[in-house]
Amino acid sequence: MQTVTGHLSYCTNIHPGETWPDHFAQLQQYIPAIKSGISPDKPFGIGLRLANTASLELSKETNLLAFKQWLKEQGCYVFTMNGFPYGGFHHTVVKDQVHTPDWTTSDRVEYTIRLFRILAALLPADMEGGISTAPLSYKLWHDDTEAAMETATFNMLQVLGQLVRIHRAGGPVMHLDIEPEPDGLMENIQEYIDWYFAYLMPLGINYLLDQFDMTEKEAGATIKMHIQLCYDVCHFALVYESPAFVLGKLQEYGLKVGKLQISAALKAAMPAAPVEREAVVQAFSAFNEPTYLHQVIARKSNGDFLHYPDLPQALEDADNKDVVEWRSHFHVPVFLEHYELLYSTQSDIREVLALQIEQLFTQHMEVETYTWGVLPAALKLPMDQSVSREVSWVMQQLGILKMEG
Repeated sequence: MQTVTGHLSYCTNIHPGETWPDHFAQLQQYIPAIKSGISPDKPFGIGLRLANTASLELSKETNLLAFKQWLKEQGCYVFTMNGFPYGGFHHTVVKDQVHTPDWTTSDRVEYTIRLFRILAALLPADMEGGISTAPLSYKLWHDDTEAAMETATFNMLQVLGQLVRIHRAGGPVMHLDIEPEPDGLMENIQEYIDWYFAYLMPLGINYLLDQFDMTEKEAGATIKMHIQLCYDVCHFALVYESPAFVLGKLQEYGLKVGKLQISAALKAAMPAAPVEREAVVQAFSAFNEPTYLHQVIARKSNGDFLHYPDLPQALEDADNKDVVEWRSHFHVPVFLEHYELLYSTQSDIREVLALQIEQLFTQHMEVETYTWGVLPAALKLPMDQSVSREVSWVMQQLGILKMEG
């Protein structure tokens, strides 16, 4: 929905299904109730996720026209899309395969261009659109990360070219929003900035000068308009980088946030006493499920960090006396801060939303709690109520709704 602090919605990657009929059936089932609960009198924005198969099917004119008509009838619109997960995302083991195919492949390029063509057809007039995507690849797959980054960047330039052509032909301004995460080729703000200026800018400027009639200065500005950051709050909290730090670095380098993904990770101090420590470890164990990657970044007493590729590896090293805190990649509900012995990184969400009120650093905000199906039973509600509760909590933080009590 349109608010004074930008467009706000939730990401539909919480709904299962890889075909367009499956996706559409889920939207038809849940969107009306969610809209009625949080935006009954105003148009409701949707953060659309399309699997590759669904994107092929929605590209067909009859399906696209039918979807546009349904959006109109429901008082809804699409302003952002999630182009990170390409294939199966529910009822299957995802783990590191969420990065497959990565940006070193033509499949990722073709999928992303297809999503942008769909988004261009769905966007309301005079509205910018964005699609979040993977941080090039999964770091642990590559011995030569520099070669992988160069290949991936060259491939991404094909998408950049399409975005420039669409805009020059009278279409909307759209941006590809890169989403760093632990063990991606970019996992923190400095790695994103380093990639942006060591790879994207020099390669991109040469590409644009070769393809279009523009100056070098115009080419640089064009890149910054069409390639932006997806600020996933959970992911940056995992690497212990505060919102003020991240946004300050972006401002320093003149880079933009295309989308704010509002999400929370799990965290806890690791007590020195064995009995208390074991209780915390057991609490984390309750979230050790087999579908998604749950990277853990541990803070040591000397300020250094240990990176575990998944929660099982952290659990095996749970007695490491040098470790004083764990943070685990598990998109827990944003409205809760306390999970018995564990906590969430909700404070980072509160901080970043306060900065959004002050600075309006992005036009797109999306709640991304996608682990409802694998959460402990005590945290589950019917899906429409779960989503409404999440978005309503964010609206309260933004001052759109009055706080209860």
